[in-house]
Amino acid sequence: MEQKIIEVNGLRKEYGDFVAVENLNFSIGKGEIFGIVGPNGAGKTTTLKMLGGLIRPSRGNIAMKGLDMSRDSVEIKSFLGFLPEESPLYEGMSVDDYLIFFAELYGVGKSEAKKRIRNLLFDLSLNADGKRIGDLSKGMKRKVAIARSLINDPDILIYDEPASGLDPMTSRYITDYVRSLKKAGKTVIFTAHNLYQVESLCDRILILKAGKLVTLGTAEEIRKKYGKIQYRLEFKVDGIEEYSISETKIVDDNYVVTTSDIDIVNNTTKWVAARGGDIVEMRTIVPSLEEIFLELMGVELFID
Repeated sequence: MEQKIIEVNGLRKEYGDFVAVENLNFSIGKGEIFGIVGPNGAGKTTTLKMLGGLIRPSRGNIAMKGLDMSRDSVEIKSFLGFLPEESPLYEGMSVDDYLIFFAELYGVGKSEAKKRIRNLLFDLSLNADGKRIGDLSKGMKRKVAIARSLINDPDILIYDEPASGLDPMTSRYITDYVRSLKKAGKTVIFTAHNLYQVESLCDRILILKAGKLVTLGTAEEIRKKYGKIQYRLEFKVDGIEEYSISETKIVDDNYVVTTSDIDIVNNTTKWVAARGGDIVEMRTIVPSLEEIFLELMGVELFID
């Protein structure tokens, strides 16, 4: 990992007797895309709100660029961009006026603000043509919210479901745009329910369950730690009665064995060859992040 820009130690958030987040510890490197995933109610949004300085932890510490969130939240927010999952906009304003308004809140001069807005609208392929925000599509509104999160040119971006509810093309565009932010040197923390998107985009992934850290690492590290590689062998042969593997299934008049034991695969291929049969297909099944996630959450999977 590169230079640590965020450090989280012993983070806890409770609401009365309910513990939303319990004892989170992790660090994030400069220029990293860091994903936080978990089922509904796992504590993802609560964690992001604490990282964004919107709510105070019940216990623990957050440091960003060497500053303590509990003491230096105003300074930290000057280099932070936050995008909530639900991000209401001032729908009666034009896009330009709306973004200039937020630039002024951050103390960005008018000429610099206009330059940034022009560049952001170009980078986001957002051509509003002076329209009111209320007249824009959902995807265009989401792009306006992203532009707002970048108007102060922050080093750290916190995005809660940035592509939630968008059509596939707009979702793909926003995913690619988040990737471009990393190339520009930004550090991005985000949540998403689309685990294919998370796997393809994130440098590292933190998985939460009931407010607690289940695992943290790259997709490949998580796959090696929790994924069970399986082998699928499809074959044709006469006299299957002599074959002793109970997991055998019939698929399109062929026989199929799915197993995690490579010795069963090797012994079966020898058995089929000795009886003059044919191997139709043999392939390795590598679990996706989504499959591993579901197993970690206690959801039983079936592979044909």
